[in-house]
Amino acid sequence: MAVAAEPLVQLRAYVEYYRDLGVLDFYRTRTMEASVGTEAETVSVASTEIPGTFQAQPLLVEPTVSSEDTLSRTVPAESAIAKLLSLSALAPLPPVRVAAPDRAAALEAVRVEIGDCTRCPLAYAGRRTIVFGDGDPRARLMFVGEGPGADEDAQGLPFVGKSGQLLNNMIAAMGLAREQVYIANIVKCRPPANRAPEPIEANTCTQFLARQIDLVQPEFMVALGATAAMYLLGVKQPLASLRGRFHEVRGVQTAITYHPAFLLRDPRQKGEAWKDLQMVMAAMGLKGKA
Repeated sequence: MAVAAEPLVQLRAYVEYYRDLGVLDFYRTRTMEASVGTEAETVSVASTEIPGTFQAQPLLVEPTVSSEDTLSRTVPAESAIAKLLSLSALAPLPPVRVAAPDRAAALEAVRVEIGDCTRCPLAYAGRRTIVFGDGDPRARLMFVGEGPGADEDAQGLPFVGKSGQLLNNMIAAMGLAREQVYIANIVKCRPPANRAPEPIEANTCTQFLARQIDLVQPEFMVALGATAAMYLLGVKQPLASLRGRFHEVRGVQTAITYHPAFLLRDPRQKGEAWKDLQMVMAAMGLKGKA
């Protein structure tokens, strides 16, 4: 009986991910210890350097905050993998804010730090390009989506396909240009077949989204879709129960609305999405497209 290719791709991605973390060597060392019966010094996951990636950490450590109040590049704890982590609870807000003229350079430094990321299984699941973010580093308004699609993966920019065209129209209707807002996603690598990011992937990647938010310092954010809302807020609720009011995420007033891809599938909900954007416009003092 033929086996679907998609599950095999995901399985292979996870196997390669844990291999690179050194988990196989970790267990192999433990087995050798037990068979020899000695107390020989072992090489733990925490001391296994992975060339060209990052310093691997034990799987059972919580994400930590460094002395410089930046999120450290650690693997989420096993308990964290299975639960939702709100971005507000992920780390304290930085005590010193980056000045507006320095934000573009600070964002680029985060992008350089990400590098050719292999921190989660998405790196092994067919990703071509890391899609960091796009727009004005001093924007008053930021949009956060779910993850890159095929067009975004090819071009390295968020929301450039059909969903991106609709988002551009939504931004224009608010009286803004795309170049005046900042756009990012929960995860920066394309999930296979455009599926929703899994907790281990989102919880690993949102440390960088949190830093983008802290650097851009928008006054308002719009979460596009249930997945973005879930990982931003740390709650899993129907979109209808989250819409119509502002939520605070890392000190930013955040509205929840439908993802443009959903609106393309169900255009009847465009009017509801417009109500959400009008709420943001009123708070920002925008009059909309003339």
